Amino acid sequence: MRSSNPILRDSVYENTYAITERPMTVAGTMNKLLILTVVMLLAAAAVYYQFSLHHFDFVMLMVKGGAIVGLITAIIIAFKTNTAPYLSPVYAFAQGAAISGISCFFESAMPGIVIQAMSLTFIVVLAMGILFRTGLVKATERFKAVILTATFAIAIFYIISLVLMLFNVNIPYFTSTSPLAIGINIAIAIIAALNLIIDFDFIEKGARTPLPSVFEWYGAFGLLVTILWLYIEILRLLSRLRNR
Repeated sequence: MRSSNPILRDSVYENTYAITERPMTVAGTMNKLLILTVVMLLAAAAVYYQFSLHHFDFVMLMVKGGAIVGLITAIIIAFKTNTAPYLSPVYAFAQGAAISGISCFFESAMPGIVIQAMSLTFIVVLAMGILFRTGLVKATERFKAVILTATFAIAIFYIISLVLMLFNVNIPYFTSTSPLAIGINIAIAIIAALNLIIDFDFIEKGARTPLPSVFEWYGAFGLLVTILWLYIEILRLLSRLRNR
C-alpha cells in the first residue's frame, strides 16, 4: 500500500511494531487533530492581534519564521515518526502564525476573502470525507500512484520556485491572473483535495492494523498538512478570481 502524502508514508505498515500501549484509533487521531487545531488557532489569533496593531514588520517576521520552522519540523516528523507527539504541536503553532500572517495581508487587500477561503476549505474537507466514507472515491493503488506523482511534481515546482525567488527571479505563476494560472491553481487545489482521501485511508488502515497510539499524532499531523495546503491554494485561487 502506498500513500501519496509524503507525510503519511505507508512504509510504516511494512514494519513490525510491538504494541505495548493503547493502539491507534480513528477517534484518537481526530482528538489529536483537534488539539493541533487549537494550538494553530492560538498562534493565528496572536499574529492577527499584532496585525491589528499595525505591527506589520513583526507579522512578516512571523510569516517567514513560521514557514521555516514549519518546514523543518515537517521534515523531521516525516522521517522520525516517533517525534510526532512532540513536534506536531510546534508545527501547528508555527504554521498557524505563518498562515495567519499571510491571511491578514490577503484580507487587508481583499476584505472577506479569508472567511470565503476557510468556508470553502471546510466544505471540500467535508465532501472528501463523505466521498471516502461512502466509497464513491476509493484509495486504490492506481489512484495513489497518480496522486503521488502529481504531488511530488507540485512539490518540486514549489521548491524550484522558492530557490529562484531567493535570487530575486520572478515567477510569473505566483502573480499572474491569466486563465492558464487559474487553471493550474485549480488543478493543484484538486490534487490537494484528493490527498485527503489517502490521508483518511491511512488513518483508517492504521487503526485497523493497528499501529501504536503514537501514530494518532502522526496521522493528525499529516492531515493538518494537507488541510493547510488546500486552504492556501483556495486562498490563492480566490485572490486571482477577484483580481480579474
